[in-house]
Amino acid sequence: MLFQSTEINDAREIILPQHKDERGSFGRIFDRDLFMDHGIKSEFIQFSISRTRHAGTLRGMHYQKSPYAEDKLVYCIRGSIHDVICDLRPESSTYMKCQSFYLSDQNNTMIYIPAGCAHGFQTMEDNTEILYGMSSIYSEKHACGIRFDDPELGITWPRPVSCISGKDLNWPPYMPASLVN
Repeated sequence: MLFQSTEINDAREIILPQHKDERGSFGRIFDRDLFMDHGIKSEFIQFSISRTRHAGTLRGMHYQKSPYAEDKLVYCIRGSIHDVICDLRPESSTYMKCQSFYLSDQNNTMIYIPAGCAHGFQTMEDNTEILYGMSSIYSEKHACGIRFDDPELGITWPRPVSCISGKDLNWPPYMPASLVN
């Protein structure tokens, strides 16, 4: 595994090795000790699959508040996505910075997203599937989101949004904690 730094503090782009032969391929997506050697000390306690039927669908921008804030591993197992993370940690030197990644079933790339960052993606192909690892259980009470088109974050999506949930469409713009108090 090749662990690469990103523009977001503590986030990593992870290139997975793949062993191929006439049968197909085999590759590891997680190795606790190797992750720890690269500063990722998360214990992933929940795994989920997101299946999306249509290209252009947008999911996000999601995060969970403490005490259920979660680190995530995101890996595309079918199709492709434009994946975006935004640093919402006021103490971080990359606070309010967003970065996008292209993940596909062909490029063997995974993203590690630290707790305190919002995450979302837009599907680039029909019938796309994403595997998520999370370091905390889902808590509806602590689930939050921000608008995918928040002008303060300035995220550029590669396609017009063809499908989005009502919940995701109605998230408010991001309000920094310093403005809430």
